[in-house]
Formats: sequence, C-alpha cells, structure tokens
Amino acid sequence: MKPSDRAPFERPGAPLAPTFAARPEARRGPGDGAPAEVNLAFEDNRLASLVFGHYDQNLARLERRLGVVAIANGNLVTLKGPAEACEQARLALENLYKRVGSGHALTLGDVDGAVQESALQGSLFPKDAELGRIAFEQIGTRRRGPVRARNAAQDLYLRTLKRCELTFAEGPAGTGKTWLAVGYAVLLLEQGAVERLILSRPAVEAGERLGFLPGDMRDKVDPYLRPIFDALADFMDPRMLERGMQTGMIEVAPLAFMRGRTLSNACVLLDEAQNATSVQMKMFLTRLGENSRMIVTGDPTQTDLPPGQRSGLSEAIGLLAGLEGVGHVVFREGDVVRHDLVRRIVGAYESAHHGQDAEPSREKPRR
Repeated sequence: MKPSDRAPFERPGAPLAPTFAARPEARRGPGDGAPAEVNLAFEDNRLASLVFGHYDQNLARLERRLGVVAIANGNLVTLKGPAEACEQARLALENLYKRVGSGHALTLGDVDGAVQESALQGSLFPKDAELGRIAFEQIGTRRRGPVRARNAAQDLYLRTLKRCELTFAEGPAGTGKTWLAVGYAVLLLEQGAVERLILSRPAVEAGERLGFLPGDMRDKVDPYLRPIFDALADFMDPRMLERGMQTGMIEVAPLAFMRGRTLSNACVLLDEAQNATSVQMKMFLTRLGENSRMIVTGDPTQTDLPPGQRSGLSEAIGLLAGLEGVGHVVFREGDVVRHDLVRRIVGAYESAHHGQDAEPSREKPRR
C-alpha cells in the first residue's frame, strides 16, 4: 500500500484519531505538474470550520502559499492545482485538523507551519521514515501545552536544543528564537532536568539616551528584560512564576551580574547576545557548570554596540561552532512567524543592506 493510499494519520503503532469520513480522492494528469483535483471530507463540521478559518482565511493563506484553489462547502473542501501542490495542501489540512481536534486554536502562523511540515512529510527519505520523523519537533509545559515548531528552522532549533549543551541561534526578529528558548528552559525545569533558570540580557540602550531611571535595581533593569518576563508568563502559571522569582529558582538579571559565578544544574539563556562585547561573551560562556545547558540568541544585524566594536556573538560563533556539544542554528527572513508584514520588512532591509555591500565592489574608474 502506498503512503498516499493510507487513511489519514494511519501510522504503525499510532492512534487514528481524529478521523475523516472518507479518504481523499485525487484525479491527476499524466505528470506531476499536471492539474489535479483532490476532494477531502472531514468528519466533524465544527472542527472543519475551525480549520478553514474565519471567512475561510486559512484556506486563502493555503492558496497563496501553494498556488492551489481551495473551495470549501460545509465539511468538504476541493483542492485544484498542480498535483504535487494539491498533495501538500491535503497533508497541511490534515495536520491542521488534527491540531484543532486536540483543542488548540489556529493562527495564520500555524497554517504556514503546516505547509512546511507537509513538505517534510512529502519528501521523507526511507531512513527518516524508519525513525518515524513525520512531524516537526515540539515542546510542552504545564501552562502552555504542546508547542510545535512552525517551520524547518524551528524544528532544527528544537532538535539542537535537546541534543547540545551549548546552542547558538542567530537570525532576524520574529523567528521565535527567544520564545522557544524560554519554553524549552521552562520544560527542563518542570521535568527536573535542571534546578533553576538564569535568563540574561546585556543592558545596552538601543540608540536612545534613557538617562537616569528611578527606583531600585529591579526597576532599573526591568525595561531591558521585559521580553523575557513576557515569554516566561506565556509558559508558566503566574503563581509559579512569582514563587520561582522569590525563591531564586528563576533569575532574570543583566549580563554584567554573571561575572565570577559558576552556574551548575541550570539552564542559562543569554538573549540579544549581539550586544555583548567579546570580553562579556567569553565571561558568560565560561560560567557553564556541571549538568547545565546554555542558549545564546541574537541578531548580528541589529547590534547596539558603539561603532567599531565587534559583537561577541559573531566572534563566538566563528570560534566555537565546530566544537563537540555546540550547536548553531541560523534563521532567515522566510522563517519569521510573527506577522507576514514583518517578514516583508526584514526582507526589504536585507535587500537594501546587500545592495550597499555590493557597491564598494564595483570597479573604480582609472585615473
């Protein structure tokens, strides 16, 4: 039996829920690029409407991403377009149906993730199939529940976090570097793999002169560390988070406070690492103690260091990326999951920077 002939979600030794009322039927031309038509029937009308989205916005997103036409009618959807694209759209819809069947709400980012995941499922090598890698990696905490990678880069990121003691993640804003790192750190804490979380950022002004800030030390550093607090609140119950902060089980502090410490039995995260100097980065990396994990994230293109001062993140990646136990993940413009406009903004800036870099290489006129 071919994989495409198998009922949806039919995997050896795996449950079949949620199920469909009927198998998808496809009519294809002689070649892979020939027009095809796939009819897909969902068993639950309510779940089907959640998959299609408000005013069928999820189907519209699927059409734009894959170049197919998706026509919904009740719990039925008809896919028209190139055979390969229709097959990928079918797999994506099945993944989304399984997700809403588990009680999870869908966003447009989840649709993008399902598209990339369907591409992975449709191009499995025999070795991968034997290992059962039919879905992106996921993590889960008590408050948040399962959180699955939305694209191949996030999938690689989560697998690297689980495998390596030190992980570098670089890339533009909105790719989920910090959010997933905090989620993984909370998971390790809840599993008892580590005893505490230490989350840090360099306290560097992003081009502004903030001047004197009133209040105690926590009041002064809170503005720099607010994104980490927000991510913690996503993954942890507020009472547990507050208790962890009071007992020292969870520590959020500026990078300068790390000097002279040995961080054992801990998951240590350095965010916005592009703003760490070479000296600070070396100091931070050498804090790693026994039974600890370290995650370093940042965007080398958005450094706020003074002109002429090299970022410690770029230097550390160049020096350590090949060492055993050290992982390195690079996110690109296409991996942005925050908002579709953010992806286009990042792409516009990258194109402008590439154009500026290419100008000096032009041959100067001879005198």
